[in-house]
Amino acid sequence: MGKPTGFLEFQRRGRPGQPPLERVRHWNEFHPMLPEEERRRQAARCMECGVPFCQSGVELGGMFTGCPLHNLVPEWNDLVYTGNLDQALARLCKTNSFPEFTGRVCPALCEAACTCGLHGEAVTIRDNELAVIEAGFASGLMAPQPPKARTGKKAAVVGSGPAGLAAAQQLNRRGHSVTVFERDDRPGGLLMYGIPNMKLQKEVVARRVDLMAAEGVEFRTSCDIGRDLSAQVLLEEYDAVILCCGAKKPRPLPVAEGIQGAYFAVDFLTSTTRALLDTGMEKGRYIDAAGRDVVIVGGGDTGNDCVGTAIRHGCRSVVQLEMMPKLPDTRADGNPWPQWPRICKTDYGQEEAIAVFGADPRLYQTTVKECRMDENGELSSIVTVKLEPREENGRRFMGEVPGSEEELPCQLLLIAAGFLGPEDYAADAFGLARDGRSNVSTASGSHATGVEKVFAAGDMRRGQSLVVWAIAEGRAAAREVDEYLMGYSNLN
Repeated sequence: MGKPTGFLEFQRRGRPGQPPLERVRHWNEFHPMLPEEERRRQAARCMECGVPFCQSGVELGGMFTGCPLHNLVPEWNDLVYTGNLDQALARLCKTNSFPEFTGRVCPALCEAACTCGLHGEAVTIRDNELAVIEAGFASGLMAPQPPKARTGKKAAVVGSGPAGLAAAQQLNRRGHSVTVFERDDRPGGLLMYGIPNMKLQKEVVARRVDLMAAEGVEFRTSCDIGRDLSAQVLLEEYDAVILCCGAKKPRPLPVAEGIQGAYFAVDFLTSTTRALLDTGMEKGRYIDAAGRDVVIVGGGDTGNDCVGTAIRHGCRSVVQLEMMPKLPDTRADGNPWPQWPRICKTDYGQEEAIAVFGADPRLYQTTVKECRMDENGELSSIVTVKLEPREENGRRFMGEVPGSEEELPCQLLLIAAGFLGPEDYAADAFGLARDGRSNVSTASGSHATGVEKVFAAGDMRRGQSLVVWAIAEGRAAAREVDEYLMGYSNLN
């Protein structure tokens, strides 16, 4: 390693965040880059361990830790420290198709497994990764890489989220002719419409799509396979089809069905991003939280994104309900390093709610029991109920606490309770089997479905997951398709 004592000399310093009361006034990203000198110091903290858990991507204690892409973290940290950014970029892009995405939205499984984090603070791996790729774009090193020759094989990728983009990039660079089909009006899938602009500016997504188009990938938007175009057409015209349609079937909240003023979180977030891109947030073009008491059901990333988005709309108040108990503030004895740390974290949306309203928006062990309407039939309030862990016939669940009901004002109820797998019509169009969680079923250790030349990858196959896992799935599926088409593969 370039600086053997770096982890002893330098303290962790992440990218600074714009203060909450300032950043809620706009829709842009709010973490500026560190100066190059400081970034080199942060890279110098990497210990280049004998066993680099950061790049392991293994399951420990029922959770994954380390990078699923097996990024060569110690290598490019050393190259950042020594100032060899062009070489660092080459090593980073060898395993990661889109560092500009993971460097912004990945929860950094690599940092959770960093050896520096055992007795101190982990290396700023995610920030270092982002600095490398952004320097590559700024310097012109991220130029199109079209294949030198074409194989004559054609592949269709359905869905342009991170899994679909990763598969398309790899197959195109191998020399296959790739067409990506996207049902929305812009490519990007989850990256474009599922993640708010302040976490991932859409210029970043468009920049990568434009680069891939310059490399020869064809994008067909507003084309919904199974509705606008039949599965049979793809099977006849292409040598292989990869389905990367995501897990977009939201888990419903039964008490809110048919209620005017209740929406799924994904619809709320999508409407905001589309209005921002199309009209600069023209009123009447999106589900508006302005002046409303907002209640969000769900404590994950999507729920947090709804908090930040509702505040930027100008909501009157915001409450986030979480069914499960609050996690501990520090690691429990049964959750040792390098397992993923199951601790309570306050994300950007919650930070903003605390700054704007003076209190953490989260209510733990709470759910919605009833929705109440005003004289116009519109949502006016909800009744919540507390939950407690129980066990019955060997089954553990969260049960209601009698007499714990409480009424909260609510004119906008957002349901961010997770997803139940892919929407039915795309999988049904190809006649694909499902597993017990309704995901597309594939052979063990494979992305091949039971239908000839049809493959599946990403959330559609593994269920709702992280962007980094989707990229890993897309790359793995591309290699398998390449082997199917050519009899061998040199893709990694």
